[in-house]
Amino acid sequence: MKNDIEAKNAEIIPSVESFLATDKASIPSLSVIKQLAIAIEAGKKSKSVKSLLASSAGSSSGKGKPGLNLSTVRALVLREKEEKISTTFRHDERIQSLIRSLFDAGGDFLRRNITSGSEGTIAASLPRDIHGAPPDSLLVKISEVIGSFRSLRKMTLFWCRIVDEMRRFWSEEQYIPGIPIDEIPDLNSCLLYQRFQVINCCLSRKRRHEIASDSLDVVLRVASSNTESGTSEVTVPANSLLYARLNNGELALRLGADCPFSNLTMLETGEKVYSPITQEGPLLTEDVIKETEEFVLRTGSVGAGCSQLLSDMQAFKAANPGCILEDFVRWHSPPDWTEPEPSNGSVHSSIASDSRGQLSSRMQKEGNLWRELWDTSKAVPAVKQTPLFDEDLVVEGILTDLEDLPTTELYGPLFLSLLGLGFVMAEAKLAEDNNLSKLFYECKDYVVATCQGSSWNNKVDDICQVYETVETMMVNPDEILKAMKQAEESNMTTSVLKRRFKKLSLNLVGKDEQTKKSSARNANSDERLSSSTQTFSSFFDSKSSLLAKKPPKPESTSATPVENGWTLV
Repeated sequence: MKNDIEAKNAEIIPSVESFLATDKASIPSLSVIKQLAIAIEAGKKSKSVKSLLASSAGSSSGKGKPGLNLSTVRALVLREKEEKISTTFRHDERIQSLIRSLFDAGGDFLRRNITSGSEGTIAASLPRDIHGAPPDSLLVKISEVIGSFRSLRKMTLFWCRIVDEMRRFWSEEQYIPGIPIDEIPDLNSCLLYQRFQVINCCLSRKRRHEIASDSLDVVLRVASSNTESGTSEVTVPANSLLYARLNNGELALRLGADCPFSNLTMLETGEKVYSPITQEGPLLTEDVIKETEEFVLRTGSVGAGCSQLLSDMQAFKAANPGCILEDFVRWHSPPDWTEPEPSNGSVHSSIASDSRGQLSSRMQKEGNLWRELWDTSKAVPAVKQTPLFDEDLVVEGILTDLEDLPTTELYGPLFLSLLGLGFVMAEAKLAEDNNLSKLFYECKDYVVATCQGSSWNNKVDDICQVYETVETMMVNPDEILKAMKQAEESNMTTSVLKRRFKKLSLNLVGKDEQTKKSSARNANSDERLSSSTQTFSSFFDSKSSLLAKKPPKPESTSATPVENGWTLV
């Protein structure tokens, strides 16, 4: 039995060597794209990753049938067999080697030659247009590896192994390679990539928090040593961040101060205003933004914004002993503060009745939220406050979600991310080809228009056929050119082409919006999209604002035959 399991795994586990042998200038293989497309179609029958694995293991077979009848015994045998396969798979040395290669930040595993510079920037916009992932990101490499398996169950098991490794990286405070270490989520990329970004960004925030905490400890130690020395009069060194002098002449510690804010001084004491180290706001992925909007519309709550404002007030008070609300407003919301006009004899309100300036009318209203929060806030540096955004809790939630993603949220982004890499690399080669560029851009425009639609995952077969055309242009352009020449010489009509080349017949409609995007790409785009309706075939028959933190300051176990010659296990 063990030998049978190992033999079965050997047939479906790609090796690291096979990936290392991949030509860095070649686009991802059509077979990999197709396998991800198959996973999208098959995944529609399962709600999530775990349910897919459970159904493919036969866990529900014989459910509710009393006694050890034949069906129950068969289900138990199949389940035991699948569990052995899964265990062997997860501990297979080839799987471990793939994982190590993927997460090796300095390695050369699946590193492609991607065009850089201004032209490359334009070309690389396609992954964002189709809501994929950056071509050089870890997620694209994961997509290519997962698509190289020939079993939906093994593809899903490998994803679970990826999540395990990400969890290990987080626990050891290591950044996920191939993902920016401190960037807010890119809402133009897929949700899967956004979540990867959040994990790295949370790690950066934790490190900044540790640095700020250590800095505060240094300040407290210095203050403690001054007190123990019995010195009642402390001479404040120039540019010192430690103390601020109060109205009564006493010195008070500045806690959590970052740097002087412009040339601003406190109205009451004349001491410099320092920007405090504040708590960072939440990291918003597209799903969190949607949930927040729905919550606010449903409840009318702005609690999160108030919590951030209160936190900023507490940090400001700690960094600026002797400050008043007006000082905070001048730092946090300059538009709500009016500087005095020279030689203005008017009488200001009681809140700011001197010549220093005054608060805006909304700040002077009775029951103003800012004044209420200010009166209740205490001087507490950010590192000592209750966290507004718990990095550990957020990352644990993400990793838990990744373990049981809806299948459409897993294989859809993997498909689009790898598709984006293929088109970026193809454009770098075909854009300057006078014979093939027009056909390539028709393919590209169709893919962008289709993938921007809400039902794109119902058209994965058509997208695969378009990709097949692009791949043939890359590896065998003469075949495409020959078919195009034959079509021109015989003056065949569109209907004749459809009958002769049955693999693909897609309607490419040049929409105004798409035309605008294409015109920025090159000067010939208008010519490519000038026809209101264009039809092309594969030319080969045998190969197919709520409250802003700061306003602006100035499957089954049986083998299932699938089209295109693949077998789903």
